[in-house]
Amino acid sequence: MASIKRPMFETHVLEGLCRTIGDTVDGLTGTEIGQILLNSNIPDIDSQNTKWRRLYSAFADWQNKNQCSNHILRFIKDALQPVRYIGKEEVFHNRRLEVNKRLFFMGAEITEEGNIREVQKAKTISEAEQRASRLKQKLESRSIHNKIFEYCKAELLVENYFHSVFEATKSIADRLRKMTGLYADGNALVETAFSTTNPMISINYLKTDTDRSEHIGLCNLIKGVFGLIRNPTAHEPKIKYEITEDEALDILNTISFIHKRLDKAI
Repeated sequence: MASIKRPMFETHVLEGLCRTIGDTVDGLTGTEIGQILLNSNIPDIDSQNTKWRRLYSAFADWQNKNQCSNHILRFIKDALQPVRYIGKEEVFHNRRLEVNKRLFFMGAEITEEGNIREVQKAKTISEAEQRASRLKQKLESRSIHNKIFEYCKAELLVENYFHSVFEATKSIADRLRKMTGLYADGNALVETAFSTTNPMISINYLKTDTDRSEHIGLCNLIKGVFGLIRNPTAHEPKIKYEITEDEALDILNTISFIHKRLDKAI
């Protein structure tokens, strides 16, 4: 990207980026800002100001003098390198989400790998928001159970299908424990909760063969989700267990169905 002059940020987009990166609560620290400005060869001309104003002064001064945004993009790339967020994955996804909403307006985005790539420019706020949370939008259009969103926060739903699915499967076990007071996990938890002789959770009155079949079917479905999805994602590295968007939607839809059935527990 260094050999090509990237277009300048419009004032309002630049301010939005600075407010996001320099947010008082969730943004970079003052020390981090100073170091990354230095790494990006951007003079820190207003170091005593608030974080976002300090960034805005430095960015605006640099791009006005150079008539491009190259070093600002270098700063953003450096600030969002995944290695900086070991143990703080949620912070990374949230920050990347908010930065991308602004970058979309100039036809760029920061990937999960911390690289900047060209994309089609967003023309409206809703388009930028929707593109930043595409999976969430698709889930909402399917009337997905709210437990999915409770356990899969927005930052995990931005192209992070692996972690979205993993967190969603954990929501089932967590809910079963809350409903029963059990401390077990996996098949032991499910089989105890859905025992046909002394059930702690029932979705019907277990009076007929159809009732019992439905009850056992939900029990087996939950065990199937644990065996097929939760256990592999818990033990396999992300790079070896790839999940596409369509697969994630199908899995999350199944987990949503389970939660909706649990809503009707007697």
